[in-house]
Amino acid sequence: MSATITPVDASAAALPDAPRPSRRAGAVLALARFEARELFFQIPVLFFSVLYAGLIALRMTRQEGMDDYPVLSVVDRGTQTPSLLLAIALLVCTNAAVLRSRRHGTVQQFDVLAMEPWRRTLAHLLSALPCAVITAIVVGVEFTREALKPGAIGHGSVGELAAGPLTVLLAGVTGVLLARLLPLPFVPMLFVVVVYVGGVMASAAGADDTWAVWLSPIVVSDITGGDPVPSGLLGRPAAWHALYLAGLCALLMCAALLLSGGRTRAVRTATVLALAATAAGVAGQFPRDTAALEAARTTASTTPRKVQSCTTYGGSTYCAFPEWTGVRDDWARVVDRVRSAAGGTAARIPLTVRQRIDTSGGVEADTSLTSSTTPAEVTVGTRWGGNRVPEFAVGVASVLVAGSEDAAQQMCGARAVTVMWLVLGTDPTPLSTFGDVRLDDSVTGSGVVLTPTDGMSLTAQQTTVVRELTARPRAEVSARVKAHWTQLTSPETSTAEAAKLLGVAAPEGAESCEE
Repeated sequence: MSATITPVDASAAALPDAPRPSRRAGAVLALARFEARELFFQIPVLFFSVLYAGLIALRMTRQEGMDDYPVLSVVDRGTQTPSLLLAIALLVCTNAAVLRSRRHGTVQQFDVLAMEPWRRTLAHLLSALPCAVITAIVVGVEFTREALKPGAIGHGSVGELAAGPLTVLLAGVTGVLLARLLPLPFVPMLFVVVVYVGGVMASAAGADDTWAVWLSPIVVSDITGGDPVPSGLLGRPAAWHALYLAGLCALLMCAALLLSGGRTRAVRTATVLALAATAAGVAGQFPRDTAALEAARTTASTTPRKVQSCTTYGGSTYCAFPEWTGVRDDWARVVDRVRSAAGGTAARIPLTVRQRIDTSGGVEADTSLTSSTTPAEVTVGTRWGGNRVPEFAVGVASVLVAGSEDAAQQMCGARAVTVMWLVLGTDPTPLSTFGDVRLDDSVTGSGVVLTPTDGMSLTAQQTTVVRELTARPRAEVSARVKAHWTQLTSPETSTAEAAKLLGVAAPEGAESCEE
């Protein structure tokens, strides 16, 4: 018996062709879309996404006076911190997604798939992009809404706005990298705790004042609740910081791919470029020419006239830093309103309204401006709207009555009552505004009235007279104020005498301006 050997066609025996690059890329993108969809259904990402969106919506819907005049160099930095909510959730969930096959015991099944491990890692890295894009959209919507307000002040920084989305992307990439380095489920939370404790310890050690603070993804340590300053005085390397974050994201992506076996020429080239970008960002954040920056801050604080522009409205001069020139007409309306209630020469005296800041205690530190000794000069700060408007009105009225802000600190008797009437006499809600400008928000007893500078004290008797005046017909009180202007602005006129001149009952009790 003989066997017949049939020749086999070589083309039929050949192994199937490897997938074309376009098909491999399509497979990676398909897996990335699947993983991104799965991320959004994870409870931490879903919960913190809703919390993040709710927090931003709440901030956008709140209605306060100063919100009508947002300082955009503060708004752009304010978009960064809320993104940490989504960043932490994404770090935990991307890590869990990479470790899913290990938890379910299906790691070995990946060996029969055509997709290499590093391509699966790439898909997990790309799955974090939608969260970063959504963060960027939210940041853009929030900032655009503030920037489109008619009273918006200054301009924002693209680098500052990019910090939040890049931080979210960095967190997602870090989660994937940690899964490749230490495939244990508790590692992400341990990483978060270590980073948090390290940040607290660094802050307690005074590291917030050093250059190294810029190695952190988000740097908002110089927003301390004080008044804003011109953006040129901030000294924040926002663009370099954004480059640093982008380079770090790319570098960590490449590290995860290399750990997964992706040692292709493209990955190695991307690693070199990412390392160069990160190094450039780090070097760019290093402080340069700090002496010039400190000199500029000192000039703006001590001699602001050198860096301000001035314009004239109604005989008075209004001087502002460049970013605040659009608010000068609002200042002029307040001055005109207060001066319209004055009598004598005060109704015509030309004032100089000058914007001032104080950087002696640090940039945007919570400090109080000292009263100006220059005659007929009124101070205005860098916040406007809300309670800042009547506080500025008090400053204007004080100068009209006393001649200067410094002299107004020693006011007593009738002059303090006159100042408050100039502020409240043309206000649509005088009693409410009276409480707003007082430190304790009350309209009874002694208290401190807030101004852009040191403030003004009111005795209980003066408060009583002012409150009584707000209940009287405005036209009648205004006529009396103008008719008795000389007596009402004299240091010799007491509060009781002022009450008599203005047609209200004299307050009871002995008055002392030292209380």
